[in-house]
Amino acid sequence: MTDKPPSQDRHFQRRQKAAIAGLHLPTAEELLRGMAFFREDLAEDIREYSSRLSGRVKRRKQTGLALLATSLDELTVEPSEDAVHAVEAALNLIDDAQGLPVDECRLRCRFYRAFFGDGQATALIAGEIAHLVSADLSPAESRHLLWRSLSWAAQSRVLDARQRAGVSIQRSAEWFEAEVRTYEVHFRNAITSTMVNETEPKDSVSAGLAIPTWEEERSEHETRPTDGVVVISGVGNDTTADGKRVAKEFAYFKQRPLPLPRMPELTGVRARLIAEFPHAVTIVDNVLEGFGGRPNVYLRPIILRGAPGSGKTRFARRLSEELGTPYEIISCGGLSDSAIGGTARRWSSGEPSLAIMAVRRHRCAGPVIILDEIEKIGTGRNNGNVHDVLIGLYEPETSSRWHDPYIQADCDLSHVSWLMTANSIEPIPAALRDRCRIFSFPSPGADHLPLLAPRILERQYIEAGYDPRWATPLEGFELDALAGNWTGGSIRSLERLIEGVQEARERGRRRQ
Repeated sequence: MTDKPPSQDRHFQRRQKAAIAGLHLPTAEELLRGMAFFREDLAEDIREYSSRLSGRVKRRKQTGLALLATSLDELTVEPSEDAVHAVEAALNLIDDAQGLPVDECRLRCRFYRAFFGDGQATALIAGEIAHLVSADLSPAESRHLLWRSLSWAAQSRVLDARQRAGVSIQRSAEWFEAEVRTYEVHFRNAITSTMVNETEPKDSVSAGLAIPTWEEERSEHETRPTDGVVVISGVGNDTTADGKRVAKEFAYFKQRPLPLPRMPELTGVRARLIAEFPHAVTIVDNVLEGFGGRPNVYLRPIILRGAPGSGKTRFARRLSEELGTPYEIISCGGLSDSAIGGTARRWSSGEPSLAIMAVRRHRCAGPVIILDEIEKIGTGRNNGNVHDVLIGLYEPETSSRWHDPYIQADCDLSHVSWLMTANSIEPIPAALRDRCRIFSFPSPGADHLPLLAPRILERQYIEAGYDPRWATPLEGFELDALAGNWTGGSIRSLERLIEGVQEARERGRRRQ
C-alpha cells in the first residue's frame, strides 16, 4: 500500500510517514487511498483502532453499547477475522449510535475482512475506492484510484473463486498488498497502452473527468514510472522497413519498467505445497531456501528429476502459482534448434526469443519458464542447439545483456526464472547441468495415500465443473479399495483409480 501517485499532496505524505512511525492512525478513507496501516502492520492497526473506539464507546456509558464495547475489547486482544465479524454483528444491533462513527467502523471492518481473504468484502472495497473518484481530485489522483479500484475488483474475483472452491486463503497482509499492487501495475500499463495505440482522437471526457493520453501524462509528470525493470531499452536498425515494424510491435515495452513478482509470505506457501505434495517436503524446503529477505521472486535454474507420474510438472506449475509469478509451460519434445533464443527478423519465421515472448505476454520482467522433460530436447546442430542457448540464458552475466536476434538489441532477461523437469539427466549436457540445481523429485508411497486421495478427488470434481462440496471425504472402504490397487509410485495411476471411485459414486446417486 505504498505505491503512491505523483499527485498526492505533502499533507498525505506527512500523514503516511506518521502512520508508519505509529504516530497517526489512518482513517478509513486514507486506507482506501493507499495509506499504510498503523506501523505498517495489519494487526497493529486493528488493535489501535479497536482500542481507541472501545474507549469512546465506554465513555458513553450506554447499556445498548455494551456488546459493541465487549466485541471491540476482544478484537483488541485477538485481531482475527472472527473477531471482526463479531464487531460488525454488534454494530447491526445498535439503535442509537450516540454520535459514534458507526459507518466508518463498518467500512473499516470490511477493509480488514478483505485483508483476511474475504472476496465479498474485497469487492465492496473496490466499489468504495471507485466512489472516491467522484470527489474533486486531480486527474492523476483520479487515474490512480481507478486503477486501484480495478485491482481490488480483480483480487475479489480470485478470492471469491477460492472461497467457492473451498480452498483455504489464510495469507498475510503483505501477500494481499503485493497481489493488489501487481494488478494495479498491469491495469495501469494496459490502459495507458490503449491510449498510446489510439489512431484517432476520441472523446476522453466522461462524467467530467478528462483522461489524457500516456504522452500527455508524461509531459505532466516528465518521467515514466520507475518501478520494475527495463527489459527492452531499444530496437536495433529501426530505420529499415522490418526495423520500423518491430519497433512498433515493441513500442509499449521500449524503456518501460516492467514489474517483478513480489515475494509472498513463504510460510503459507510452504504449508500449502506440502499439503498438496506430502511426499516432496524436502524439495519444497530446498526450493524455498534462500528466498528470505528478498523483495522479489527469482529462482536460480532448477532441474526436478523424477520418475514419470511423480507429479514434478504439476509441482513446478503449483510452485509458480503459489509464488504469484506468471509462467509458461513448454514441452521440450518438439524443440531441436536454437529458435528458443529467437529468430532473425529477416526470415518469414522470425520471432523473439521464448523469454521475450513470455515477458511480452505477461508484461512482467520476471516470469517463470517451465521446460517440461528437458532431456527430450534434440541434440542436432544443423540450425543451432537449444542447450547452447539455454546455457547463455542461465548465466546472469549474459542474460542481463541478451542479444535478441529479432529485436536486434540487448535485453535484460536476468530476472526470468527457469524450472525444468526431467525423467533422466544423462542426456542433458554437463555444461548445462553445471549451471542448475538438480533435485531428485520423489515418487509418493503408499503411506501418502490418505493425504493425496482427498485432494485429487476434490480437484477432479472441480475440473469436471461440480461443486467441490460434492467431493465428500472418502469412506473407509473406498480408501481400502484404493490401497489394494495402488501401493505407491505414479500419481497418474492413482488419479485414474480415483476417477473410478468418482464414477461409482455418480452411478450410485443416479440409482437413488
